[in-house]
Amino acid sequence: MKYAPRKVYIKENDSYVELSYTDFCHRREADQTYIDKLFIPIQGCLLEVVREQYADFYRDKERWRYLQKLDTKNSLLSLEGFTDDEGNALDFIADEEVDIAETVVNAVMVDRLKTALPLLSDSEQTLVKAIFFEELSEREVGLRLGLTQSVVNKRKAKILAKLRKMIENEI
Repeated sequence: MKYAPRKVYIKENDSYVELSYTDFCHRREADQTYIDKLFIPIQGCLLEVVREQYADFYRDKERWRYLQKLDTKNSLLSLEGFTDDEGNALDFIADEEVDIAETVVNAVMVDRLKTALPLLSDSEQTLVKAIFFEELSEREVGLRLGLTQSVVNKRKAKILAKLRKMIENEI
């Protein structure tokens, strides 16, 4: 444990007896039967349990840790993140200041971009895909294509200017 528990509950005569952690440590040193006892941490205390309960507790704990790891790996959001300090669910309100005209213009530009990309040469498409879709750095793209980073940067600038011109001229 990372810290000493507040209390320890041991089973004696089919009921639990509350001990301070210090008393528990003294009893454990004096009585060798305490070495074989199994405990699980509950709210800052230790509770003596039978082997099945001990196994179930740590199996569930390990399963929870595994699921948390998967959530983090897959960037899943927990609903717990959408609560205030008191644990109340937050209301989500749509942003009423969204500019509809800007949204439409962006959608049109994306459509034009989708139309313009196939018109690029194969080498230009390869560079665009690597930088913008695979999210590789210019240096990584350069290593992949056998070019220097500065050459990749210059080609990227030319391609972007070409795409901009195609989009503005409605392809």
